[in-house]
Amino acid sequence: MNNKHIELIATELHIRGWQVEHAVTLFQDGATIPFVSRYRKEATGSLDEVQLAAIKTLWNNYQELDKRKAAILRSIGEQDKLTPELHSAIESCWQMNRLEDLYLPYRPKRKTRASVAREKGLEPLALAIMNLGTDDCQEAAKAFIGARVANVEDALSGARDIIAETVSENAELRQRIRHAYLRDGKLTSKVQKGKEEEGIKYRNYFEYSESIRSMAPHRLLALLRAHNEGIIFLALKPYPDTIAPNEMEKMFIGKKQQLSFPGEEAGSIYHMKEALTDAYRRLIHPSIENEVLNHYKDKADMESIRVFSANLCQLLLAPPLGQKRVLAIDPGFRTGCKVVCLSAQGDLLHNDTIYPHPPQNERSTAMRKISQMVEAYKIQVIAVGNGTAGRETEQFLKKIAFPHKVQIFSVSEDGASVYSASQAGRDEFPQYDVTVRGAVSIGRRLMDPLAELVKIDPKSLGVGQYQHDVNQALLKDSLAQTVQLCVNHVGVNLNTASQQLLTYVSGLGPRLARNITEYRQENGPFTSREQLKQVKRLGEKAFEQCAGFLRIPDATDILDNTGVHPESYPIVRRMAGDLGITVSELVASEGFRRKIDLSCYVSEKAGMPTLSDIMAELDKPGRDPRSAIKVWEFDESVSSIEDLKEGMVLPGIVSNVTNFGAFVNIGIKQDGLIHVSQMGEKYVHDPLDVVKLRQYVMVKVLKVDLERNRIQLRLERN
Repeated sequence: MNNKHIELIATELHIRGWQVEHAVTLFQDGATIPFVSRYRKEATGSLDEVQLAAIKTLWNNYQELDKRKAAILRSIGEQDKLTPELHSAIESCWQMNRLEDLYLPYRPKRKTRASVAREKGLEPLALAIMNLGTDDCQEAAKAFIGARVANVEDALSGARDIIAETVSENAELRQRIRHAYLRDGKLTSKVQKGKEEEGIKYRNYFEYSESIRSMAPHRLLALLRAHNEGIIFLALKPYPDTIAPNEMEKMFIGKKQQLSFPGEEAGSIYHMKEALTDAYRRLIHPSIENEVLNHYKDKADMESIRVFSANLCQLLLAPPLGQKRVLAIDPGFRTGCKVVCLSAQGDLLHNDTIYPHPPQNERSTAMRKISQMVEAYKIQVIAVGNGTAGRETEQFLKKIAFPHKVQIFSVSEDGASVYSASQAGRDEFPQYDVTVRGAVSIGRRLMDPLAELVKIDPKSLGVGQYQHDVNQALLKDSLAQTVQLCVNHVGVNLNTASQQLLTYVSGLGPRLARNITEYRQENGPFTSREQLKQVKRLGEKAFEQCAGFLRIPDATDILDNTGVHPESYPIVRRMAGDLGITVSELVASEGFRRKIDLSCYVSEKAGMPTLSDIMAELDKPGRDPRSAIKVWEFDESVSSIEDLKEGMVLPGIVSNVTNFGAFVNIGIKQDGLIHVSQMGEKYVHDPLDVVKLRQYVMVKVLKVDLERNRIQLRLERN
C-alpha cells in the first residue's frame, strides 16, 4: 500500500491516515461502502458513506496515476532520454496534467512543422536564436541553405517553428499559463450568424462574458450545450489578454530585451518574439483553453451529478404507502385511462380501460366500473398518474360516491413508460401490453417507491439537471452507488424483493440476485439468514457483505428481521443470557434493555459504535427508516396556466431541485420555478438545504409568462 497515497487522501479529506488505510484495506478485501459504513465503524473511525466513497474514488485515481507514471517512464526510457532529474520529477508528481506536461517533449508525435524543420537540419539555428546570442540571424541562416532549405526566410521560418514547439512543451511555462487561465480566465460567447431564431432559448448567451472561476456550474453547462449545438461561439482567455504573452517573454527573453531595437529583424530577440507569438496562438492557447474548459466542465459535471444523486436519493427514500390494496390509473384522453387493481403485495389482480374524458365522454360507464372494482377488490387507495389527463382524472374520481373511504394520491409517471417497454417489464408481465405495465408501475411506486423505481434507469426519472451533458460514466457510477446506498439504508425483505432490488444489496449483484430468486421459487420462502449459504455461488464473503441488509419478517430467529449482523448475534445472546431471559424477551422489553451496560460487552471487534447500533436495532426491530406518507391536494380552482394570477398562494410539490432553484408541480401541465433568490430572506447557497424532492410546499405566483409557458414562484413556507 502506497503510504504517499494514504497521506494525500487524508490531507485532502481532512481525516486521519489510519482511517484511510483501514478503509482501503477493507475495500481491497472486497467490502462494499454500505457494509463498511454500517458494520466496520471501529475500523474507520465511523466514516460515513460520503467520506468512504471519496476515499475509494481518490485511491482509484492515484492507482491510475501510478499506472500512467510507469507507462511514461517506460516510454522515455526506451528513447534513452530518461535522466535522474526527470525520473525524480515524474515520480514526485501527483497531478495528472503536470505529469503530462513533463511527458509532452518526449511523447511520440505525428509529423509537425517543427519535426519537418528538424529533418532539414535547422535545430542548431533554432538553438542559437533561443540562446539570444545571434545579432545577425539572416547571416547565420545562410549557412543552412542547401538542397532542403531554399532561402534565408525558409531557414528562419523553420527555426521559429522549432522554437515555438520547444516553448509550447516547457512544463514550467505551461503550468504558469494554466494557472493564469484557471485564475483569470474569462469565458465569452457570441451567437453564430443566422442562428438567432434557431437558438432563441439561449438568447441570454448571444453576447455574454463572465469569469469562468466564478461561473455557476449550470450556466457553464448551458453555454457548452449551446456551443455544441452550433448556436454560439465560445472563447476562453485570461483577462487581460497580455497575461500569457508577458509571462512567456519574461521567461524566455527576460531583461535581455534591451539588446534589441524595435523593428530590428536581424536580431535573435525579434525572431524569439515572433516564435513566442506563434507558440501561444497556435499551440499553447488552444491546448490550455481546451484543458481548462474541461477542468471546469468536470467540476460542473460533479456538481450536476451531486444534485442528481441527492434528488435520486430523496426520490427513492420517499414515504411508502405500505401494503394496501391499490387501484392504479394511467390517465389518458383519446386512448382512455388504463386501470389495474393490485393486491396488498403488489400482485396484478385485474385490468380494464375506462373513457371518462373527451372525445368518448363515457363518464357514467366509467364511474360504474370504478365503483365495482373498488368494491370487488376491497380497494383502499387509488393512485393516479400525474401526466396527461391526470388532474382531470382526479377530479372525476372525487365525484364518485365510494362504498367506503378511499384515499386518492397523485403519483409521478416519470419513467413508467420506460419500465413498461423494458426487459424487466416484459419478464414480469409477458402477457400484458405496455399500458397495463405502466399502470402497475404507477400503483407499485406508491406502495413502495424504492422497490419499484430500482427497475428504471435513474436518468429516466425526471430529476437532475443537464444529465445528458455530463460525463456519462461518472453519472452512471454515481447513480448506481446512490441506489445501492438507499437500498441498504432501508433494508430488503428477502422473501418478497424483486431480482432488480436484490441486485443492489451489498455483496450481491445480478447473478447472486437471480440465484436467490430461483432458490425461493424452488424451495419456498427463506426462514433464516443462514439459509442464504445454500444459495448457489453465495459464499462466506458474499454472506458477510449482504446478510445484515436482508430482512426475514417471519424468521425463527427474531434477529433475522433486524439490522443486527449475524456476526453480532453472540453478543445479543450473551446480553440476554446475562439477564436470564431469551433474545425475544430482550427485544420485547425496554426495561430489560435499559439494564444493559454496553461497556461490559466492548471487545476488539465490537466497540461502542457497533454496540450502540445493536441497541438501536433491538429498540425497533424491522423498522422502516422512511417517513410516513401524506395526502396532498392541489388547488381545485387552478387547472391550467391561464387560471394563474400574480399574487396567488398555492399548494405544490417539489418535482426537481437544481443549482439555480426548484421546480414545483402546482397541479397543471407546466411546473413553476422557485429561483434560488426567492427561497428565503437570506442568500441560499444550495437549494437542497431549503427544499427536498417530493416535499409539499406553499408557493406564491410572482409572474406568469404565457408566451414561453413559464411560471415564476416564491417559496412561502415549507
